[in-house]
Amino acid sequence: MIDYRIDRGSGVPAYVQILEQTERALRMGTLRVGDKLPTAREVVAATGINPNTVLRAYRDMERAGLVELRRGLGTFVTRSLARPGAENDSPLRREATDWVARARAAGLERADVLALVTAALDAYDNEHDSDTPGDREGKKEDA
Repeated sequence: MIDYRIDRGSGVPAYVQILEQTERALRMGTLRVGDKLPTAREVVAATGINPNTVLRAYRDMERAGLVELRRGLGTFVTRSLARPGAENDSPLRREATDWVARARAAGLERADVLALVTAALDAYDNEHDSDTPGDREGKKEDA
């Protein structure tokens, strides 16, 4: 089961945080098809957010085809976002976990770590955007 963590100082609405955390768990394989999400009451008790906020997130996930609300039974995962072979990422996950531990030990806060990772991804994407096959062909014609 997933434990939602709401960061009230992030500026991101709580329902969006629930959506993002669920999608992340689906990508990582932490949540699998058939798994039950916590009830709205359980999320409210754990996070202190409004029940309607939880229900909005669950309805949005249902519209996206990620979960199914079964009256009287709960909310269940209906689709995975994990890519094939994601289970083979464990060495990368360990490295990332170790890196995050070093970053936190160095005094970086969650937002700092996220900013660093986002900046690294942006730099990588910008560097490699010009390396697409279509771009290389166009550059050869220009030469």
